[in-house]
Amino acid sequence: MLRTLDIRDILIIDHLALDLGDGLNVLTGETGAGKSILLDALGFVLGWRGRAELVRQGAAQGEVTAIFDLAPDHPARAVLREAGLPEPEEQLLLRRTNTASGRKSAWINGRPATGEQLRALSDTLVELHGQHDDRGLLNPRGHRALLDAFAGHDDLLTATTAAWRALAEARTAREQAAATLDAARAEEDFLRHTAAELDSLDPQPGEEAELDARRRLMQGAARIGEDISRAAQALGSDGAEGRAGDALRWLEDAAADAGGTLDAPLAALSRALSDLAEASDGVARALDTLAFDPHELEITEERLFAIRALARKHQVAPDALGEFAEEMRARLAALDQGDAALRDATAAEEAARAAYAKAASALSASRADAARRLDTAVAAELAPLKMDRAVFSTELGTAPDGPEGTDAVQFLVATNPGAPAGPIGKIASGGELSRFLLALKVCLARATGGVTMIFDEIDRGVGGATADAVGRRLAALARDGQVLVVTHSPQVAALGNTHLRVEKRVEGEVTLSTVTPLSDDDRIDEVARMLAGDTVTPEARAAAKSLLSA
Repeated sequence: MLRTLDIRDILIIDHLALDLGDGLNVLTGETGAGKSILLDALGFVLGWRGRAELVRQGAAQGEVTAIFDLAPDHPARAVLREAGLPEPEEQLLLRRTNTASGRKSAWINGRPATGEQLRALSDTLVELHGQHDDRGLLNPRGHRALLDAFAGHDDLLTATTAAWRALAEARTAREQAAATLDAARAEEDFLRHTAAELDSLDPQPGEEAELDARRRLMQGAARIGEDISRAAQALGSDGAEGRAGDALRWLEDAAADAGGTLDAPLAALSRALSDLAEASDGVARALDTLAFDPHELEITEERLFAIRALARKHQVAPDALGEFAEEMRARLAALDQGDAALRDATAAEEAARAAYAKAASALSASRADAARRLDTAVAAELAPLKMDRAVFSTELGTAPDGPEGTDAVQFLVATNPGAPAGPIGKIASGGELSRFLLALKVCLARATGGVTMIFDEIDRGVGGATADAVGRRLAALARDGQVLVVTHSPQVAALGNTHLRVEKRVEGEVTLSTVTPLSDDDRIDEVARMLAGDTVTPEARAAAKSLLSA
């Protein structure tokens, strides 16, 4: 509830501190006294778009502060949490300034804030209605929300929204499954050919390096094999080893008659024969090691080149061909399973659509029942407002599927007997519209907890018993909450719990507006003025007392 509205240097207000109470708060005063300025100031601090120039002439800046009481479960707390702003314990303080140059700044609980954040909060704090209100009644887009608020079927609305989201997710999953399957089918031939090619070659990790080493070894053996064979022949029994053996035998035969002169050459020759034998054996072993089949070299080169060509073709390292083959096989498996996945996704979407249809149908049934009850309730409220021959009806139509169901809702009225019903904004006059609004608000009163409702001259054009009926319904709306009404009707003013009079005065050449809380005696004078005009007669005071006592 709005507790305090502090206004400084706004239009013709220099400083005004307005304290509001529970129940029905009435603002009265002469036309032009500044009642609408109070609403402009409140709209400014709530972030509403209004007059471009608000700063009082001669002032550097204007400032408005509003203090609201917040219950622990007030919806404004959720807005604060979403915006990352601190939650107050009991009261919410909004402050906004406007410099003479047009620069605006705002604070919420002392923290800098944006106009957008103020407007988000205002939706949970204040409802403003006037004779030409278009925020609810005149805009058919808001009719469904009003009907839902009257029905109180939050559980059905939540279930329908959840079913819609589940359907959207299932639809997306089915579309993704279809797209994946289409993409896989587009490259199916490539996948199968590549997988077969890789499976046929079956390259192993490290095989390319091993083949390359074997190929180099065999190529080297081909180049040096002939030289090694010649060396083996030169060292063999027909070569150096054989001739050295012959020399050794000849020297041994001559040694007996040489008197020891051949002992040293014999020993050296014997050692040389031993080294020659070892060298000959080593060369023979080398020949065995380097021996290869030319066909094997051909086979090795063919496989090596095949592995390297396949790696280049698919732009992977030779050792990664095995992993690439696994990827191809996995994509083929996904293709083979794609039909089943698409069938499952399609079935899931159909189940989600059936669940949404069931939830939306239950919501539609509840709306149809609520529409009948709302029509009856509004009709009961219209009679005391001197509109007993008017007809209010809630028309349900079909809307595209969405998170709030499949129903289109529109309020229709017929104000004269026999006249066709039509949209409320086109059929009802200003005074009639205000009374339709009031009747509807009375019926919806239980859905507006925690919101300060403001009615700007909603009683214009009515008087007498009708004005009294309007006042009593405003009082009923305010019984468990707070209503602020700007009124020229003494019948409405007399029913207020708090009465504030707006006056305009001139100081020198400056026009200023003030607001005064009225005592019981002051209220008699103000209601009498509203009844009689400038000259308050004893009869008018008596009538005022009668209204106030009633």
